[in-house]
Amino acid sequence: MNEFEFKKYLEKKKVESQLITGYIKQIKNYEKYLSKENLNLEKSLPKKIMDYSDYLVLQDEDSVLDFLRAIMNYANYSKRYEFITKVIDISESYNAMDNLFSRVAEIHGETLRDEIFKDLTLPPLGVHPEKKPEFTKAILKRLEENLGKESTLDLLSPCLHGRPPDDIEGDKKLLKELGIDGFLEKKHKDLITRLEKHRDEGTLEFAQKIDDEIVQYVRDNQMMAGGIREGNLIYVSKLPYQMREFLDAKDDRMKKFFVCYCPWIRGALKKGTEKEITKDFCNCSAGWYKLYWDQIFELSIKVEPIKTALNDDLECTFAIYLPDDLPNSYKIN
Repeated sequence: MNEFEFKKYLEKKKVESQLITGYIKQIKNYEKYLSKENLNLEKSLPKKIMDYSDYLVLQDEDSVLDFLRAIMNYANYSKRYEFITKVIDISESYNAMDNLFSRVAEIHGETLRDEIFKDLTLPPLGVHPEKKPEFTKAILKRLEENLGKESTLDLLSPCLHGRPPDDIEGDKKLLKELGIDGFLEKKHKDLITRLEKHRDEGTLEFAQKIDDEIVQYVRDNQMMAGGIREGNLIYVSKLPYQMREFLDAKDDRMKKFFVCYCPWIRGALKKGTEKEITKDFCNCSAGWYKLYWDQIFELSIKVEPIKTALNDDLECTFAIYLPDDLPNSYKIN
C-alpha cells in the first residue's frame, strides 16, 4: 500500500483524520495477514478478503466492520473494484437471520424462539458467506418442524433484510399518469438508460462494470426492472447478481450461483447442496418486491417466487398479484 497516496485520497474525500488513521491501520493489518502467504495487496486474489474477514470473526469480531469500510475505501482509491464485490458478498443481507430471530419472538414469543434457536449460533458479520447455508438449512428445518409451513412462510414473506428507500410518492404519480403497463415500460427504459450511462462513463452498477453484452441482455428482457403485466399479474425478474460472471459461466451450477443474490443459500448452489434447503426460503426475496408494492397500493400485496436458482432455474422471477379492487386511477392500458 502506498500509505501517503491513500491518505491523500482520503483527505481529498474529506474523511475525518481519526477514520483515516483507522483505515490505514486496518489495511496494514490485512497486509500483514497476506504476507504470511507471501502475498500483498497487489498480488492477492479478491477472495482473500473473505478469508480475512472470517479470520477476524474469531480474532477480533469488533473490527470486522472497520476492516470492510477500510477495504471499500482502498478499493475505490486503487480502482480494485473486484474488492468491492467481495465486501458486498460478505455484507449483503448480513442481518437477515438476526431479524428472523427477533421476528420469531415478536410473533410466537421468546420461549418458543429460544427453543427453535437453541444451540445455533447466529452467523455474525464477517463470517465467510459460503458457511452461511449450513445455518439456513438448520433453522428452516426447525421452523417448519415447530411452526409448520404456513407460519414459516409468514415469517419469511415480509423480507428479512428490507430494501433501501424508494421514491414511493414519485412512482405513485407516474403510475397514475402512465397506467400500469406504461409505468413498467418506463422502469425498464430507465434501467437501460442507467446501464448505458455506466457503460459509456466506465462507472459501476452494483460494483460491476457494464459492457454492450450486459446492456443488450437486459434490453432483451423487459421483466428486468419493473416487469411485465399479464392479466392481473406482474412478472418481474432480478438482474443476475454478478452479470458478467453469469453470462460467462459455462455450466448451469455456476450460472445459478452468479444469478442469486442471497448469501444464505449461494454457497449451497456452488457446492450443489441446495436441495437440502427448502425452496420456500425464496419467499424472503419475494418479500423484497412486496415491501415496494404494498406501499404503492397501500394494501397487502401477494408476491410469490415462480422461478429461482434454489428451484434449479437460471433466473429469479416473481409474480406480483394486482389487487382485485385496483383503483381506477391506476388504469391498465
